[in-house]
Amino acid sequence: MTSPFTSLDWLVLGLYVAVMVAGGWLFRPRHTDDTREYFLAGGKIPAWMAAISVLSATQSAATFLGGPDYGFRNDYTYIAGNVGGLIGALFVAHYLIPRFYAIRATTVYELLELRFSRRAMRAAGAMFLVGRVFAGGARVYLAAIAVSMVMFASVEAGGIVIAAALVMLAAFLFTFAGGLKSVILNDLIQFAIYLGAALATLLWLWTSIPASTAEIVHALANSPDGVNKLRLFDWSFDPAKPFAMPAVILGLSLLYIASTGTDQDVTQRLLASPDARTGSRGLMLSVVATVPIVFVFITIGLLLHVVYQRPELMGGQTLQLGTTFEGQKISTFMHYILTELPGGLRGLVTAGVFAAAIATTNSALNAMSSVMVQDFYRPWKERSGGADEHHFVTAGRWGMALAGVAMFGFAVLSFYWQRASDKPLLEFALQVMVFAYAGLLGVYFTALFSTRGSSNSVIAALLAGFVAVACCQPYIGGALGLPEWLGKLAFPWQLCIGTLVATVVCMLPPAKRA
Repeated sequence: MTSPFTSLDWLVLGLYVAVMVAGGWLFRPRHTDDTREYFLAGGKIPAWMAAISVLSATQSAATFLGGPDYGFRNDYTYIAGNVGGLIGALFVAHYLIPRFYAIRATTVYELLELRFSRRAMRAAGAMFLVGRVFAGGARVYLAAIAVSMVMFASVEAGGIVIAAALVMLAAFLFTFAGGLKSVILNDLIQFAIYLGAALATLLWLWTSIPASTAEIVHALANSPDGVNKLRLFDWSFDPAKPFAMPAVILGLSLLYIASTGTDQDVTQRLLASPDARTGSRGLMLSVVATVPIVFVFITIGLLLHVVYQRPELMGGQTLQLGTTFEGQKISTFMHYILTELPGGLRGLVTAGVFAAAIATTNSALNAMSSVMVQDFYRPWKERSGGADEHHFVTAGRWGMALAGVAMFGFAVLSFYWQRASDKPLLEFALQVMVFAYAGLLGVYFTALFSTRGSSNSVIAALLAGFVAVACCQPYIGGALGLPEWLGKLAFPWQLCIGTLVATVVCMLPPAKRA
């Protein structure tokens, strides 16, 4: 099958690339010889800009493609997950951000050096790097699906490899020279593009349905299978449901604490403000702004449900989903983009997918590089004679290249993992993050709320959290002969178990600085 793109679509994509190249050049600092300037934008980022940058980092291709996929399959309960986000944000704003600013941290793991030792700091930084390779690589894979469908009209392994390489290369080029300042300023453009593309798609979908708004709302509230697709809160206690309220309040709040308080990728943006109050305000603004954005993407999925599965609202005949990408479980939205949207709008929406992917990936590259340089390379270099600041900026650029190669490798691996796991898009993207977050949360809770723990227990806790989450995977738990129910737990409950295990392990020994 040839690509469905028209000349107008390619023109729109070309304009998008031109805008990003121009933005990358214009926003590039002319002199970046200081690591604080390179990794924290000189501490000059206002709250509103930090909030948009956090949104760009967290609302990735997983949201752009996965939000509609979730709405198509389910209801609005994913939005209720932001209750957990609010709980987590309040915790991070009160307990963590002030401490990071008090020690003038460049990376969040420097707090563990003061509490335990440099060895503990490096262990946490290493776990972050592993987790970010997992999460970042998975998101690159999800974006590569869209790119491959556009370029090759397929989602075969060869197309995914080429598409993932292109996404990684674009993200690397946009952040290579200017560091975090360049990333944040480019995030503003990326955010405007993918949000504009989503709103344009929502409007087109809504006007393409011949039924009235009242009829659409009534039909969604009374679907043929008896499900209310307008449901916002699911109060059931079903451990297999990731967005039921018990899982949201306990598990997703932990996920948000981890992503904004222990994950350098997101927290780095909050450390780039002039003071802790501004950084905390940026975090809270990002949580509030997430709700309407996610609402747009879930609503797109609900309308896709109408145009593909509700003939009574479509004049008696729905669109055909087709079998072009049979076996690819997450291509509903991309299938609609490529087969139903008019020329020009198709290119704009595809550019939105690219924008979501690149905004997430370039931030991950910069964050991973900052940890590699500040927590690993700088201490080693200073012990062997030291170097000037420009040397460490150059090392940061090489660190981004290394991180990019690792994320690309995991993106390719994700192609096989996601197909084997039978996980929907959002659950797959979020679950891979849980592996590293469980141990990090256990370590930070120990550091904040106890006087126990040691360098050795930190390392043991990080490993224990990772292993505990791994044992909750059905293919691992089954092989080990663990109870079957363990493999059926949704990822928020897996995070709860992993965090509990890691916290207990970290607190076993009394306080002792190694």
